[in-house]
Parts: sequence; structure tokens; C-alpha cells
Amino acid sequence: MIRLESICKSYQTAETVIEVLKNIHIHIQKGEFVAVMGPSGSGKSTLMNIMGCLEKQTSGEYFLNGERVTDYDQKRLAGIRNRSIGFVFQHFQLLPRLNALRNVELPMIYAAVPRKEREERAVEALKKVGLSDRIYHLPNQLSGGQKQRTAIARAIVNEPAVILADEPTGALDTKTGKQVMELFQMFHQEGTTVIVVTHDPEVAAVADRTILIRDGELIKHPGNPGGGRK
Repeated sequence: MIRLESICKSYQTAETVIEVLKNIHIHIQKGEFVAVMGPSGSGKSTLMNIMGCLEKQTSGEYFLNGERVTDYDQKRLAGIRNRSIGFVFQHFQLLPRLNALRNVELPMIYAAVPRKEREERAVEALKKVGLSDRIYHLPNQLSGGQKQRTAIARAIVNEPAVILADEPTGALDTKTGKQVMELFQMFHQEGTTVIVVTHDPEVAAVADRTILIRDGELIKHPGNPGGGRK
């Protein structure tokens, strides 16, 4: 499903080169639930951005669902993001002037899905995350947990092969965070590949395995056939 080979990422500043990721090898199989943990500044969000085709590595090879996406241009990467990947972010990233239904419809607009079908699928996605009574509410009329569930509905509405979640419980209280993780468990049980970036051990404990990254290097990656330091 996801294969990263010798991934490096660096940024050039006026004075030096900053290495963010160093020789990363990760294999994630279809249907896995994987947590990526690391302290602030470890490179875990950059790693997620590369896996999500939001950012390109400096060197190395990336394969997603059998496709070598390393040299794809931005247009092809955008197509892969829309077709194959659902994103969930810590701060929801909802458009404030659109109600929950219209926010969930957005990925389908980019995919040129007809309006009637968009609405039907958006309603079903919102029902699936427990928001059938909040379909026409604006984001400022929703609680934090409801906002995140709206964002999750948006992430799943195109039935992606992979869900990438970056600190999805970071802005939520403990109880609401557990409810959100239960949704990810449900999608995992349905066969979706789920990758959660987190600093919270309780969140990581829900996953099948945890990859630990520190200072841009893999420290722990149980079950990973890509090799590297144990």
C-alpha cells in the first residue's frame, strides 16, 4: 500500500541545510492501522505530508498503492490526493461559511461528482459519523468533536484507500478524543488503511503498530520490512 525507500527531506536556508528526514524506510500494508509518534520537531508531520502527496521528498522513492509517485507533477499528485487519500487535521480545516453538508461535499466537487450524488454521499458520510442532526449547521454552531467528525466525514466521502490523520485528537478533550479514535477503528475494521500521527501514547495504543521517529530518523518500527535501525 505505502512504501517509502531511502526518503530524505532537507531545506536550504541562507546559511545551512536543515535535514528533516534522514534515510526513512517504511512499508505499510493495505488495511493496517499505524501510529507515527515523535516529539515536536521530530519530522513526523513532514513524513505525513510526503505520504499524503502534499510535499515531495528531496531524495528517495515513494510508492502508493503500487504507483511510483516520486516524479509525479502537482496535477497528478492532486488527483491521487483526491482519489486515494482522506485527510484529517488537528484543527479541522472546515470552511466557516459552509455548513457541514457543503464542507463534506468539497472533495467530490474537485472529483466532478454530480450535485445530487454529492449531496446523497455527503449525507451518508455525516450519518456514519453520528451527525445526522447537524447536517445544515455551520462550523461555529458545532462543538470541537462535531467539527472533527465533520472533517472525518469529508475525509471518507470519496472512499479513500488511506486515511491520514495528523494529531486528530489534539484539540479535543479526552472523552471526545476516544470517540474520534473509535471512528478510526471502525474504518480500519472495514478495511481502510489508517495512519495517525500523534504524540499521545493512548492514541497510539489503538493502532496495530507504532512507528517512532526522532530527529528525522526511525527509532522504532516493529513489523516494518523496510529495514533500518531497531
